[in-house]
Amino acid sequence: MDHINELIVILNASFNWNKARVTCFAKMLLALLTTRTVNLNKIACSMSSKAEQTSRYRRLQRFFAEFTIDFEMIAGFIFRLFFVTDGHWYLTMDRTNWQWGKSNINMLTLGIAFKGIAIPIYWTLLDKKGNSDTQERIALVQKFIHSFGKSCIAGLLADREFIGAEWFGWLIAEHIPFWIRVKDNLLTTDSRGRPIKVKMLFRNLPLNHEHSLYGKRSILGHELFVAGLRLPDNDYLIIVTPDFPGLAVSKYALRWEIETLFSCLKGRGFNFEDTHITAPDRVNKLMALLAIAFCWCYKMGEWCHEVKPILIHKAKEIWNSAATEILCA
Repeated sequence: MDHINELIVILNASFNWNKARVTCFAKMLLALLTTRTVNLNKIACSMSSKAEQTSRYRRLQRFFAEFTIDFEMIAGFIFRLFFVTDGHWYLTMDRTNWQWGKSNINMLTLGIAFKGIAIPIYWTLLDKKGNSDTQERIALVQKFIHSFGKSCIAGLLADREFIGAEWFGWLIAEHIPFWIRVKDNLLTTDSRGRPIKVKMLFRNLPLNHEHSLYGKRSILGHELFVAGLRLPDNDYLIIVTPDFPGLAVSKYALRWEIETLFSCLKGRGFNFEDTHITAPDRVNKLMALLAIAFCWCYKMGEWCHEVKPILIHKAKEIWNSAATEILCA
């Protein structure tokens, strides 16, 4: 009961919800941490309550069906847990999707890279299968700018899915640095201005070596710096950026932190894919619950690590120290 009361006090300080809503949310959080699944039946079974299990389950259903969540308030709460507005942070954007029955759950997420893992700030459900479009990406970044300003953005990191002339043009116009991977068969120009596949510019690069090209090249109609890494499997990791390219590969590596976030939310953590909820507005609310639970686990993991250092295994199955701290919490 002490845990519930402490959590209610913390939530009350940030959210202008009535007592019943805050109590329900706090109980859901604790039950989620106990069950490590978003299955509402299992959460209802684990919630501390004198009500019957069926009544608890219906209460959860009503919460996701009827309650309106201010996602700007959620974003502000999460941001204040980890960051200060006069800092400089790398945003990382990615998409996760799965299918339940005939329904496709397709979520575009914007996080902040932080000590080995991305902290989720904004997300949106796409009403389609496949990639996001430029306007959907812009809308997500604009939400961040509206709430926290542009000056705290050190840059945007994204994978090959997030390319496009209009998208690059908007980022450049907004003076937002970016480090984005492109497909190795994308057309660019050689040193004489002739069209060439971008991977051909790195064809003589030894395995596990990286190189930044001198001068900018034409990429989707924009003049950008290009850096490349020859991977052990002989594939190419090619990054484009309007900024100095010398650290392009190491900066882009921070993008992987959002993949670690998805692992924590899904199979290696809260089993997000177990949900039977498919309505977009309800999935968004469920993600808010997961985001706060995840952040609470992260902060508890940091505290536990300070009290007694957590052994970080170097085996391949432990993907990084941040995720290990969260699991221990």
